[in-house]
Amino acid sequence: MDLFYMSVVLLGLLALFLGSTVWVGISLFIVGIGGFTVFTSNSPFAILSNIVWNSTSGSTMMALPLFIFMGEILFRSKISENLFRGLSPWMDKLPGRLIHVNIVASALFAAVSGSSAATTATVGKITIPELLKRDYDKSLSLGSLAGAGTLGFLIPPSMMMLVYGIVADVSIGQLFIAGILPGAILAVTFSGFVIVRCLKNPELAPKSDLQYSWKQRLHTIPQLAPVLLLITMVLGSIYLGWATPTEAAAVGVLGSIVFAGLSRSMDWQIFKESVMGSVKTSCMIMWIVCGASFLSVAVGYLGIPASLTKYIGTLELSPYLLIGILSIMYIILGCLLDGFSMIVMSLPIALPLIRTAGFDPLWFGIYLVIMIEIAQITPPIGFNLFVINGLVNEDLFKIAWAALPSFIIMLLVTALITAYPQIVLVLPKLMIR
Repeated sequence: MDLFYMSVVLLGLLALFLGSTVWVGISLFIVGIGGFTVFTSNSPFAILSNIVWNSTSGSTMMALPLFIFMGEILFRSKISENLFRGLSPWMDKLPGRLIHVNIVASALFAAVSGSSAATTATVGKITIPELLKRDYDKSLSLGSLAGAGTLGFLIPPSMMMLVYGIVADVSIGQLFIAGILPGAILAVTFSGFVIVRCLKNPELAPKSDLQYSWKQRLHTIPQLAPVLLLITMVLGSIYLGWATPTEAAAVGVLGSIVFAGLSRSMDWQIFKESVMGSVKTSCMIMWIVCGASFLSVAVGYLGIPASLTKYIGTLELSPYLLIGILSIMYIILGCLLDGFSMIVMSLPIALPLIRTAGFDPLWFGIYLVIMIEIAQITPPIGFNLFVINGLVNEDLFKIAWAALPSFIIMLLVTALITAYPQIVLVLPKLMIR
């Protein structure tokens, strides 16, 4: 059967199952098994065990439960409340007010976790109940979280950068440094959009009767100190070469337990709840990752990603047109694959095309991470959408619609770094000097 029709069949089945009441992980497994059974002669069950093991046993995936555990401790202790209270006075004069806490808290936690799903889950547990309780616009609140949660991949440390650096043989340290400026630009742009929306319609973010002086704002800095110190501990241990990202995650867990103890908000009950919460969240994410990985292998066996990238290579495009076509390709792949699979399946063919066109592989790594961020909020396989769905039990496609402005913003930032690649390359060059 033609690859185009196979792609349409798989996408159609995914949309059918995900639009019904079938669990996400089960839907992905069913479509993967169907793809193997109908379109190949391979036994899906002979491959399934290896896929499940490979998807969950890697060092990057081992770091995820630790970061989630750290987030659960932050959420259940006074540290998370203090983070919200510490950021709130600094946002009260901005149009959009507490919605900006979604973005700033995501940027801060991204610098600790390295995971988009962990960032979205942790920040969402802290901010969304408060925003909805205060009658903030639900769509804008969820959409800002969906977009800002993706910063977990762009602001270092980043699991996707680790995978790209290994596969593309690019310095992981330089990748981490290169992601800082684009990550900051993306966060500022998210906030700028919220400001514009709330200037046009102030009712999206109701006014508060509380007024803060500069003295009161400065007094909130100690409330932010634990998170800032955790960022320093996690990133510092990686940059100084003292720990791998997985070990740094363990450092973060230890630090969060210590800070929770110092704030007198850690007891045996909270510890048990944190463990159980992290187990549940990790199992949910791992189940989806296993299903997505299995479907990715099925799609790979059908030759869809390789055929798509090979076809683009035969077109002999100009450099910017090549980036435009690759962007469309990655958006399509993001509807079918998880981020790890997008890197592994497309890079062997896409990277030579990029080098031939004159683009720096370091720059391409940041570009590809942003494309993976876009995939995080693109149905039907958008992990951030599923995480938010688990938090608020909102319809998946309503969350995707709320995240549409973030999708457009990320495309605009991609165009910006393509037109001005020095945005990505300037900091690594300065660090080398």
